[in-house]
Amino acid sequence: MVNLILNENMKLYRRIRTWLMVAIMIVVVFLGSFMDWYYDDKSGEADAWRNHVVEQKQELTESLKQPKLSEEARKYLGERIAVYDYQLANDIHPEGGTMWSGINSSAELIILITLFTVIVAGDSLAGEFTTGTIKLLLIRPANRTKILVSKYISTIIFGLLLLVVLFIVSLLLNGLLYKFEYWNLPLISINDAGSIVERNMFGHLWKLYLLNGVSTVIYVTMAFMISSAFRSSIMAIGFSIFALFGGLIFMGLLQPYAWSKYLLFANIDLSQYLSDRPFQEGMTMNFSILMLIMYFILFNLTAWLVFTKRDVAA
Repeated sequence: MVNLILNENMKLYRRIRTWLMVAIMIVVVFLGSFMDWYYDDKSGEADAWRNHVVEQKQELTESLKQPKLSEEARKYLGERIAVYDYQLANDIHPEGGTMWSGINSSAELIILITLFTVIVAGDSLAGEFTTGTIKLLLIRPANRTKILVSKYISTIIFGLLLLVVLFIVSLLLNGLLYKFEYWNLPLISINDAGSIVERNMFGHLWKLYLLNGVSTVIYVTMAFMISSAFRSSIMAIGFSIFALFGGLIFMGLLQPYAWSKYLLFANIDLSQYLSDRPFQEGMTMNFSILMLIMYFILFNLTAWLVFTKRDVAA
């Protein structure tokens, strides 16, 4: 099994496409972080952030006076005002204008990692059929299950590698741009009891990256299942990318329906629970994890059944 995984990794990292994906991700992180830093307020005034927070608080206070404001929006605005008051009272610089703002923004690029890994997963099995190299794999002593698992593991490792590279590059780049100021800045948030708490920013970011990494694993598993059903790598990649973006669009239309909480795309973003804004009222982290485990098993079982029973004759 180990030799099969090493062989798959060798094939993956020998391709120019793989390193091009890594390079594109690093360039995007650099451009995004540099633009955030460039347009930050650099007035040099020590209390400039306090004036900005006061202005933001006044704007939110005015917004609360709107009579048609929903209860959810009213609750959110009230929590933001409470956070601003806490920052002003305890002289805590907000996240904006610090290295942590850029690092948090870079976390949104996990969708790019997912896209790249889905492309690799979509081509993993279908590409072997397209080029005809699947026969060379199957004449080896290893059975189809081991071949399937080795391809899957190597693809997951690639996705996790991109995730680690994204975090390290973002941390170092934003740290250098902001000269590592406010390194110990806490994350101010409100817990379930409605109390304001200070959390470790570094730990929060790792949790955010790891939870988003779970979605990457599920998307890759789905793409792997799709790849096992096609002989054309173009078709497999196309359907995988459509599922990635199309599913998120459709969920916006299905949100009003209670049964939509059982769908994959309603549960795939576990970071929704960090901000306490689940897809539907009443959804919990444990519920979403259970649903993801069920889909994970279903996708892998389908991929295994299709691949092990598939005719490879030309």
